[in-house]
Amino acid sequence: MTDLELRPIDRTELPAFYRTLAEVFGEDPDDRDREALAPVFEPERSLAAFDDGQVVATAGIYTRDLTVPGGPRPAAGVTFVAVQPTHRRRGLLTGIMRRQLSGLHEDQQEPVAVLWASEGGIYGRFGYGVAARQLSWEGTKARLRLRPGVPTGTGRVVLTAPERARPHEQAVYEALRPATAGFLSRPGGWNDRLAADPAHLREGATARRHALHTEQDGSVTGYATYRVKQGGTHRDDSEVQVDDVLATTPAAYAALWAFLFGIDLVPRLVRHRAPLDDPLQDIVADSRALEGTVYDSLWVRLADVGRALAGRTYRQPVDVVLDVRDEFCPWNTGRWRLSGDSTGAVCAPTGDPADLALTSTELGAAYLGGPTLVALGAAGLVTESTPGALAAAGRAFAGDRQPWSPEVF
Repeated sequence: MTDLELRPIDRTELPAFYRTLAEVFGEDPDDRDREALAPVFEPERSLAAFDDGQVVATAGIYTRDLTVPGGPRPAAGVTFVAVQPTHRRRGLLTGIMRRQLSGLHEDQQEPVAVLWASEGGIYGRFGYGVAARQLSWEGTKARLRLRPGVPTGTGRVVLTAPERARPHEQAVYEALRPATAGFLSRPGGWNDRLAADPAHLREGATARRHALHTEQDGSVTGYATYRVKQGGTHRDDSEVQVDDVLATTPAAYAALWAFLFGIDLVPRLVRHRAPLDDPLQDIVADSRALEGTVYDSLWVRLADVGRALAGRTYRQPVDVVLDVRDEFCPWNTGRWRLSGDSTGAVCAPTGDPADLALTSTELGAAYLGGPTLVALGAAGLVTESTPGALAAAGRAFAGDRQPWSPEVF
């Protein structure tokens, strides 16, 4: 790394920090956006590089819980990573990543770091693996309808004012969060931040609409949020932009989609973030009507292999020795015996012969139960020394559903 000063900022330095971040991402700094960020910003977990008193690189961590197999666990939400173009190729990003991960390990903080990558080629070299993927899709509403016979229950969908919908939406999210790998806790001001709907960020679309699915007894079992963006004179390019569709029952989920498919005068429907195994693909009459693209979403880095692997549960009993290579975080390098099941696990250094050899990147990719160790082995990224160990460990690491995060941080 260069000899530039790298340190956390205090709140008085947030304007300069935010200005650099916005400029690197090609945006004009906006005081309104900075003020909206302030309630969730953690200056003590920030990092800024200073050159002659000017902020030239930024990074930060959000203190969150991430749902992993077994339930919510502490995770460091890495964010604000930016380096001014004038200061690239000088080791700044490497220094920032090393400072963050070393701090998590040395101070016995969160054993796992997680982020959304602005570019796919950046974070693999720091040991992050793609642990979850998402589906972005769009379709013509004339082709979008539910399969005959798909149950939609006896409830109803009601459009509701944002302030009235909000507590119900939070309750649905919290009902799903403990068992949905990839979901994040929303402490402090997070619900306020996610509920904000500033007009200058809508890009020509309407304010966010809120639809609640209410059962006959008055309980809310799901919600959808969306916008409408009008196109040209004949509305041919108009679209419904779907943000969230979350429900605690399959019938409520189907009913919400039936409602969205039925919105009049808008020929297209778009959803930019959907689960990779979205049930919608199985309940529409024509799955080809969903024109989809798969993207990476959450990247996971095991800052501390032993604590991280002991911090989740396993789908079936596992007892395996992992030979881990980790050039960026050398304290993880070595052989680790992982023993666990659906009730818990232990993971500790061992001198026993290895059953599998892999890097910390592959462990990060498999950590949430999405990409399997077997698939990574087929790519040549996991080497099996003990016959049958790869298949057995792969079954143990796998989740019931694909991990998914509905929010970018």
